[in-house]
Amino acid sequence: MGRQIAVVGLGYVGLPVAVAFGETQPIVGFDINEHRISTLQEHVDYTGEISSEELKNTQIDFTNDESKLKACNFIIVAVPTPIDDARRPDLTPLIKASETVGRNLQKGTVVVYESTVYPGATEEVCVPVLEKHSGLTAGRDFFVGYSPERINPGDKEHTFKKITKVVSGQNEDTLAIIADVYGSVVEAGVFRASSIKVAEAAKVIENTQRDLNIALMNELALIFDRLEIRTHEVLEAAATKWNFLKFSPGLVGGHCIGVDPYYLTHKAESVGYHPQVILAGRRINDGMGQFIATSLVKQMILNGTPVQGSRVTVLGLTFKENVPDLRNSKVIDIINELREFGIDVQVTDPLAEVQHAEHEYGVELVPMEQLKKSNAVILAVPHHPYLEQGWQGIKKFLYNETGIFVDVKSVLSPADIPSNITYWSL
Repeated sequence: MGRQIAVVGLGYVGLPVAVAFGETQPIVGFDINEHRISTLQEHVDYTGEISSEELKNTQIDFTNDESKLKACNFIIVAVPTPIDDARRPDLTPLIKASETVGRNLQKGTVVVYESTVYPGATEEVCVPVLEKHSGLTAGRDFFVGYSPERINPGDKEHTFKKITKVVSGQNEDTLAIIADVYGSVVEAGVFRASSIKVAEAAKVIENTQRDLNIALMNELALIFDRLEIRTHEVLEAAATKWNFLKFSPGLVGGHCIGVDPYYLTHKAESVGYHPQVILAGRRINDGMGQFIATSLVKQMILNGTPVQGSRVTVLGLTFKENVPDLRNSKVIDIINELREFGIDVQVTDPLAEVQHAEHEYGVELVPMEQLKKSNAVILAVPHHPYLEQGWQGIKKFLYNETGIFVDVKSVLSPADIPSNITYWSL
């Protein structure tokens, strides 16, 4: 029988999934955010992932009317799974979405979760919610699977269709259905995991591995800073070896790498194991914003620049370059630490949404042309508009084209630096 598909949650993950299916058949795209639905209905994706032309060429019924899920028998849940202030998994969006699906669940439906979770969460947390709100029994009346998302915001090369899709199901028949449905749109093919727990674990370690590799680079940066060696130059030399892994130091934020390891460590601790390597990496990465800020303050003192009352310009607030996503951005750590020193910090970002920055972080974004001259500039997020201007663009932000420049990700060449600018990078 044909599958009527619905995607619940139309953010950075859910929308590309919905578009992939909506190109070939009518589907339902559900989200509780009225603004998100109204803009998508006008063929506008304010995350910048999907073009208006792509949206026009789909057959997606964008809606916040949950009753439309009743007509669907293959429901994909792609909602955020953040952490709370104590860095514990916050499954609230996942539970709320499961309640919504459960209220509208029909017999024979397959529900597939894409949200990143710890191993066991789908069956231990989501299934009971579905059963409670539907009055149906999993494995008999409806069926559950898990297929971890691998969306990389801002990446136009590794898109939904071009990334191998890991799929899993609670039994062989369910797995076959899920594999067929995803296989119909994912050109890279599907990988059938042996169980839902294996698929959940595979997802969470993908980002944990990357987190740890970056943490090693960040720790090296802390060491090389004391040794007065530029980390970027060390990595360039080391990368000439064929099996050297190319990672770079930097701020680790966003909704995946800076969050997912805490899901795994939470589950590990619940079964009596206290992770050491993973949490050590998290501590290093979470402390990099403070390190960058204090390093700038040291440079100011060495340059004879009064710290208190000085002005610093921060270029970029989003969690990574060339995307408008502000979730879990670690740039705010730099800003807050500088403010602790009595520094006036002005922040600009041509991609970020002004209201979101104010609501999320209490940061007032200043248009680039309205920036006041400052004592130092931090290139926190190397968006294209900044790189296109090069050193000429950096100089114009400084008093008399003189001051300190912090290049967090070492994207500008210090060989070309103007003589009256002090350069520092991780």
